[in-house]
Amino acid sequence: MAVLAAGALTATGLVGSAQAADVNVAKNPGFESGLADWACSGGTGAVVSSPVHGGTGALKATPAGQDNATCSQTVAVKPDSTYTLSAWVQGGYAYLGASGTGTTDVSTWSPGSSSWTQLTTTFKTGPSTTSVTVYTHGWFGQAAYLVDDLSVSGPDGGGGGPETPQVPGAPAGLSVGATTTSSVALSWNAVSGATGYTVYRDGAKATTTTGTSATVTGLSADTAYQFTVSATNAAGESVKSAAVSARTAKEGGGNPNPGTSVPKHAVTGYWQNFNNGATVQKLSDVPANYDIIAVSFADATNTPGAVTFNLDTAGLNGYTVDQFKADIKAKQAAGKNVIISVGGEKGSVAVNSDASATNFANSLYSLIQEYGFNGVDIDLENGLNSTYMTKALRSLSQKAGSGLVITMAPQTIDMQSTGGEYFKTALNIKDILTVVNMQYYNSGSMLGCDGKVYSQGTVDFLTALACIQLEGGLDPSQVGLGVPASTSAAGGGYVAPSVVNAALDCLASGTNCGSFKPSKTYPGIRGAMTWSTAWDAKSGNAWSNGVAPHVHGLP
Repeated sequence: MAVLAAGALTATGLVGSAQAADVNVAKNPGFESGLADWACSGGTGAVVSSPVHGGTGALKATPAGQDNATCSQTVAVKPDSTYTLSAWVQGGYAYLGASGTGTTDVSTWSPGSSSWTQLTTTFKTGPSTTSVTVYTHGWFGQAAYLVDDLSVSGPDGGGGGPETPQVPGAPAGLSVGATTTSSVALSWNAVSGATGYTVYRDGAKATTTTGTSATVTGLSADTAYQFTVSATNAAGESVKSAAVSARTAKEGGGNPNPGTSVPKHAVTGYWQNFNNGATVQKLSDVPANYDIIAVSFADATNTPGAVTFNLDTAGLNGYTVDQFKADIKAKQAAGKNVIISVGGEKGSVAVNSDASATNFANSLYSLIQEYGFNGVDIDLENGLNSTYMTKALRSLSQKAGSGLVITMAPQTIDMQSTGGEYFKTALNIKDILTVVNMQYYNSGSMLGCDGKVYSQGTVDFLTALACIQLEGGLDPSQVGLGVPASTSAAGGGYVAPSVVNAALDCLASGTNCGSFKPSKTYPGIRGAMTWSTAWDAKSGNAWSNGVAPHVHGLP
């Protein structure tokens, strides 16, 4: 294909001469300057501050008698040009139109709405048309109508003044930075057309800035706050961003994440925050055999990606939040790690956008600050997006520091290939990942790393599937064997503690293997995990008493 030099003439004109971008030729389109540039019949129109679609003002016009409450302005246009006329309306019957177009005058209408609805139509100007009247009106005997953010988008007609700015969009990417006992640092993405930003704390204006970051001061120690930010310019103020939560540091300082180290070979157990027939436990009841205790589970919120934690005091026989927090500290003092698990069989947390990734990281950091958790376990059984989960976990790691414990509990199907979303996430965060304890249960038969099919409940199932992770890029220290504590703890896949120990021996030293024997050994294999400490207790702690000493005795 031939390429013409910039500016070369063709049969249709000059190549490379850019066509001017469309502009909004209406003046005061968001009614931020009252009724300036607008004329309303019979004094029927007024500007109100609520409700508004954007900015700080909207037109409210009320039909009276034989007056249908028409408000209009004349806009400068170019001849032989196409314009898109639009506006947001609410309330009673609302009409939007253009007259004097020099071609066919147009209008559109809404029969009334309790929420903001956009009306849109287009018109073409005549060969000598240089101005057009745009208007809104209601209908006789009907309720008042509201109009906001009107636009007449097309070629600049040279209206005799600078282009009226548009209300900017809401800022995205609001995130929490450093916190102290009295301040929270915030940052967000720049918004096109914005000249300033307003930060809100718990709905009240906290500070303003012309940059894309701010530190809110004057806060109370060890207190949770919610923040939003809006963008502003001469046309008005945007809607507020998605909210983020942050908790100020406790008096006396200290890292909110204690960062207890995980042993070279570790045992992980899930602690149940509910009563499902297993033994009801306090954290203090969990045996010392467990090195990592995953509190199950965090709860989803109405904010995409954000989670919270609600202790089931009633189901746990009156276990209080203060007792729970004290037990976390006691476990950490004994060298254990207590982390918060997100997901589970019924978990429905979705991290599938930049906003939800930010919400996920911010909310988890708030839980770490509030309860003193050492980290997070990812147990999302309803799907995972590697791109955004990676962003979320890296953001959380930056906030919490290098001591953050990150574990994962994928299902077997999630770790069959490095192309799977779980596997990709694990590899993406390999530098900050503690361990992947895949669930070798409720699975049925799966492929091993040798391409053969193995059935759950056998030593070969454990070793041949672990081999996929070990050869797929994870460090041996990042691979653990997740199994049920008893036959009651899962629908299938239970193996006796002796089988778990044999699989660990096979992987670590090449002994006690079944029919599958890996081509090399992995003495750094991290250990084992079980669901759950409560089901283990129901069986007299037979699982942890049988497995933990063997794990801790690995080379």
